[in-house]
Amino acid sequence: MDVARRNARNISQYKFHHRLGRMPILKLEKEFIAEGKASSKIDIFVSSRARNGKPPVNEHTTGRILSIYLKMVITNVLKTGPDIEPVVLLVTDPSPLQDFCVAVNDSTAPVFVNGKFCKNPNMVVADDFFFSGLNKPGNTSNAVGSRVTAVNVNNLPGLNTLGISAVRIDYAPYGLNPPHTHPRATEILVVLEGTLYVGFVTSNPANPNLKNKLFTKYLNPGDVFVFPEGLIHFQFNAGKTNAVAFAGLSSQNPGVITIANAVFGSDPSINPDVLAKAFQVEKKVIDQLQAKF
Repeated sequence: MDVARRNARNISQYKFHHRLGRMPILKLEKEFIAEGKASSKIDIFVSSRARNGKPPVNEHTTGRILSIYLKMVITNVLKTGPDIEPVVLLVTDPSPLQDFCVAVNDSTAPVFVNGKFCKNPNMVVADDFFFSGLNKPGNTSNAVGSRVTAVNVNNLPGLNTLGISAVRIDYAPYGLNPPHTHPRATEILVVLEGTLYVGFVTSNPANPNLKNKLFTKYLNPGDVFVFPEGLIHFQFNAGKTNAVAFAGLSSQNPGVITIANAVFGSDPSINPDVLAKAFQVEKKVIDQLQAKF
C-alpha cells in the first residue's frame, strides 16, 4: 500500500460522533487497525449542560473539540509504529477582513469581527446585491493620473462574507496606479482599453544575498494579469490615450496600502531619521518627500 493511500485510510478512520440526550455528549473516537496488529480505541468525552434537550453549540465549543481532535490525530498516528507513515495536518486561522480587532473585556461591546453586522434575512432585497456605476469613467485629474472605483462590501452590502469584490481603474495618458498592496486579497486584472505596463515584486527571499524579484508585462485589451495576495504591484498607462481596466479581488474588503502615501504621508509622520536610514539617503531628501504627502 503506497504512502498516500495509507495516509488517506488513517484519516478516514477518524470518526466524529455527536449524540443528543439528557446529558449531551460530544464524542471523539479514533479506531486504528494496523496490518498484523490488534485494534486500539481512544475515546474523548466532552460534556456540557443541555438547553431544552440540545447541547449549546458555539464557536468556542467547536474550536475546543476540533483542537482536541487534531491533537489526538497527530499524537496517535505518530505513535502507531515505524511501519505507518505520519500524517501531517496544517491548520490556520481564517483570513482577517479588517486591519485589526483589539480585544475588549466588555460583554456589552458589539461583535465586529468582519467589519459588518448581518441584516435580517427576512429584510433582504435585490438591491442589497446590486451596484450601478462602473460604466462611468473615474476622474483622473490628480497627481498620479489614475482613479480607482471600488465595489466592495461598503457600497454593495450583499458582498458581506462572500469573499469577493471588484474595481474599475481609469488611467490618463501615462497615468499610474502607484505601487501598492492588498493585504487581504489576490487581484486579477483585465484590460479593456489602452496599453498597460504592469508588475509585482516578490516578498523578501530567504537568502539575504538575493534581491526581491520583479515580474512585469505589457498588457493590451483582452489581456489578463494576476497580482498575488499581499505583494506590491502597480499599473502604468504606457500609451498616449486613456486606458481602462477592471479587476476582481478575493476579499469583500481587500484593503489597500499605497506605499508612498503610507511611508511618507502617515499621520503622525515617521521620524525622518528612520526613513533616511532605511532608504540610505540624506535627511533633507526625506523632508522633501514627506512635504509632498
